Amino acid sequence: MAGSQDFAVDPRNADLRIYVNGALVPRAEAKVSVFDAGFVLGDGVWEGLRLHKGRLLFLETHLDRLYAGLEKIETDIGLSREALTAELERTLAANRMEHGAHLRLMVTRGEKAAANQDPRNWLGKPTIVITAEYKTPSPAIATRGLSLFTSSIRCTPAEMFDMRLNSHSRLNLITALLEAIKAGADEAVMLDPGGHVSSCNATNLFWVREGTVWTSSGQFCFNGVTRANVIALCKANGIPLELGHFPPAELRAADEAFVTGTFGGLTPVREVDGHVLPAALPGPVTSRLRALYEALKDADAGQGGAGQGGAAK
Repeated sequence: MAGSQDFAVDPRNADLRIYVNGALVPRAEAKVSVFDAGFVLGDGVWEGLRLHKGRLLFLETHLDRLYAGLEKIETDIGLSREALTAELERTLAANRMEHGAHLRLMVTRGEKAAANQDPRNWLGKPTIVITAEYKTPSPAIATRGLSLFTSSIRCTPAEMFDMRLNSHSRLNLITALLEAIKAGADEAVMLDPGGHVSSCNATNLFWVREGTVWTSSGQFCFNGVTRANVIALCKANGIPLELGHFPPAELRAADEAFVTGTFGGLTPVREVDGHVLPAALPGPVTSRLRALYEALKDADAGQGGAGQGGAAK
């Protein structure tokens, strides 16, 4: 049993290069200091990126989110967007990647003078790591679907811990997932402070009832690039959509449901809290949105050009 991050093993990943602060090194040599702020405190932000037909999908939107997060935590990456894009492309070129890869771009505050919380002990140079691996979602997941369990761990408002900041700090989300795993589920449903459905522990959550797509207001969930694309696809294609604060009973009464993320795209849900959803997987609205999302990916990849994966073609 595995969640939306489940992937098919690919032997090509055995000999890939990893980007660490400008150097492209074998996996065994990819290391950071034990005094790195990301290791000590989870002090950093990251992005997940998909390489599709020679292009890093929706790259400008991902970079918008990354640089907004860096500004929020007052960390200067020391690279312009254009320079960072060139490093992503250099990593892809070094691994001769053109399609079907998943990248994780990680930026931490960097090494510190001591293993403590105070950012003033920063030594002045951020840590930048890029992993690029051949990863595609397990093909069985589209028909098996996910089992979800509602966790006791709540999503938090921005003044407590901003869920919309793509932070390295994930312990609250891992704790929620551990509850779900103990309950025999794949992922955790997390509620907002008012007890309404917010997101899952690693993905955003949508459900369908009588042809209408429902999802949270977005106030307490991840600032998901795929989530925003799905919302835009609903609006552009006349698919009824409701955003708001909805109780868990509304989710459990759904005909179908799915989660969204950069890695898996749209992943169907089989059951929630032991209640099996009635639609065959993937459900009709989920299937339509999955097809629309694939077309959107192809359209974005078709733009080509340098700056978004053009060097990897």
